[in-house]
Amino acid sequence: MVLSFLLQTNTAAPSGIPTGFYIQIALVVAIMYFLLFRPMQRQRKEQQKMLTGLQNGDTVVTSGGVIGTIVSIDDDDTLVIRVKPNDIKLQVTRGSVSSLRADKKASVTK
Repeated sequence: MVLSFLLQTNTAAPSGIPTGFYIQIALVVAIMYFLLFRPMQRQRKEQQKMLTGLQNGDTVVTSGGVIGTIVSIDDDDTLVIRVKPNDIKLQVTRGSVSSLRADKKASVTK
């Protein structure tokens, strides 16, 4: 008895929401994808490419704002950078490097 009632009510086409509403929602989702998510994916790929291309002598900025020159790359994830003015050496992870400086190649002494 309940099943026959459900079958009778589901046979009618929904008339409350027009099809244009679904098209508008799809357009908003597409616009958000192209304005927000695509640029973030591109930026993430460029950051990963920069991190894999780090070499000795590159001047880098860490996420904490420390500016230093790469002295050595210990393993795949650890860098040793030299920080001015007293030539202090710091060990940081590769992921903590946020960007390369414009004066990319500095003369490595010591």
